[in-house]
Amino acid sequence: MRRRLTLLVAATTSLVVVAFLVPLALLVRMVAVDRAVGVATLEVESLSSLVTTADRSSLALTLESAGANGGPPITVFFPDGSTVGASARRSAAVDLAAQGNSVTARVPGGREILVAVQGTPGGTAVVRTYVPDSELGRGVRRAWLILGLLGVVLLGLGLLVADRLARSLVRSTRDLAAVSHQLAAGRLDARAGPGGTPELGEVGAALNHLAGRIEELLAQERETAADLSHRLRTPLTALRLELESLHDPEEAARAEASVESLERAVSQIIADTRRPARTEAGRCDAAEVVADRVRFWAVLAEDQDRQLTAPAAGGPPLPVSLSSDDLATCVDALLGNVFAHTPEGTGFAVGLEPRPGGGARLTVSDDGPGFATSDPLERGVSGAGSSGLGLDIVRRTAESSGGSLSVGGSASGGALVTLDLAGAQAG
Repeated sequence: MRRRLTLLVAATTSLVVVAFLVPLALLVRMVAVDRAVGVATLEVESLSSLVTTADRSSLALTLESAGANGGPPITVFFPDGSTVGASARRSAAVDLAAQGNSVTARVPGGREILVAVQGTPGGTAVVRTYVPDSELGRGVRRAWLILGLLGVVLLGLGLLVADRLARSLVRSTRDLAAVSHQLAAGRLDARAGPGGTPELGEVGAALNHLAGRIEELLAQERETAADLSHRLRTPLTALRLELESLHDPEEAARAEASVESLERAVSQIIADTRRPARTEAGRCDAAEVVADRVRFWAVLAEDQDRQLTAPAAGGPPLPVSLSSDDLATCVDALLGNVFAHTPEGTGFAVGLEPRPGGGARLTVSDDGPGFATSDPLERGVSGAGSSGLGLDIVRRTAESSGGSLSVGGSASGGALVTLDLAGAQAG
């Protein structure tokens, strides 16, 4: 924008300078020519009276004296063909002036000025002088040089003013862009400062109003989500009380563990929705989190007679750029889909391996019928009667920390989900 404004002003100023200086330069040239011709004509006319009154010897002495004093060369052509003064050939212009017409003719190297003098014996005499081009253009180059320097100065001033103006506009525009980038990064307290043109000031005020409105709406959404999540605690408490009445201790322990896990998830939802957006990812050991969640789901897999293949416990740590709670949520969502969308007795496998560039790769495959839709990652779309949000939640969680999620088919024809997790930053 700054360059375009400068080029626009440069082009406009150049056109104005050219339109102003070119006619002025031509006028200077014309004035210089008219001045030289006028001086020579006046000199010739002042000697015209001597042609008719003085004898030729006196006239010759006068012309010789005028030439010795730096005057122009003057020649007098008489009707009988004789001449007095400086040597010059009789041109066609002299013959034209001898007919009684005073003329100015262009000749190689300059101009000759011819004045007809009536009253001489035998006809009309002609007084001639010659003005060279150097005399016609005296002072013109200097004047043109001054005009050129004036044009350069005017162009420089125009570019300087345009650059200052463009700089102020670009600075204000960049400030607005910086504020918008800060808002996009989650810094909702960023505001545009005053400055710039009135139009940019209005844009900044509108951006500040939009940022304030977004902050208000997000606060309302967080409170609403927290309130809805908090309402789940009442039925959870009632469910916990009901579990205390179970007579089988092992069954009660498993059910109570499930309720505690659900209660932790609700508490985490409340905490997440009531805090601002996170600006940096967490950190955890993927091997530890995956092993813990596999142990939790292994009990249910045993009850449903599902064969579970999982990595051996106690493997090397795999640090990833994701918090333990978020990773546990992703693992629960993937394993929960296996139990929800495959019949009992269907086996499944959980794999975890390090990625070549750092991080970890988690795979969940099953021996079921596979995905019910062509695009299982589309949010809110499910071919099995569920909400269709599980895989989308896992995908968004992975992408927010620099990872990715992909789906496909397993070797047995079932579903295969691959979760790539970015490596945790050192420190």
